[in-house]
Amino acid sequence: MSTPKVVVVMGVAGTGKTTIGPLLAARLGVPYAEGDDFHPSANIARMSAGTPLTDDDRWPWLDAIGSWAHGRAGLGGVVSCSALKRSYRDRLRAEAPGVVFVHLAGDRALIEDRMSHRQGHFMPTALLDSQFATLQPLQEDEAGVAVDVSGSPEEITARAAKALAELP
Repeated sequence: MSTPKVVVVMGVAGTGKTTIGPLLAARLGVPYAEGDDFHPSANIARMSAGTPLTDDDRWPWLDAIGSWAHGRAGLGGVVSCSALKRSYRDRLRAEAPGVVFVHLAGDRALIEDRMSHRQGHFMPTALLDSQFATLQPLQEDEAGVAVDVSGSPEEITARAAKALAELP
């Protein structure tokens, strides 16, 4: 990639956004931002209680991530964000038109297994069904790639970097 891109690492909870994001950023030589850090405290409280967020809950969070991405335009960066719906990705692109997406995708059973072994994360496995129900995969007209989450973090990161390098 000649001009550093701003990459949004997306996917349902448990796909490894917080693991792969920093590894991908290091590989690309750009800063990483944890998408969960942009959530207002009310959103974290709702999710911790097992209550899915509404779109109205998400707009300020997406706007904050979009603002960060806009500030990194031309400089590059990686940020994690579930970005499950096309409308959420459109909102991010409205703020930061050049963003590209890496959709971490995988089998529900594998993702649930990984989530069940996480410690100290506010997203309970009970919300995984709502995440999959909400997920709208990247469409052909969206800049981005889908990357399988099977294998080690290093293997997933290598697949993501290769796929990004092959984007037009």
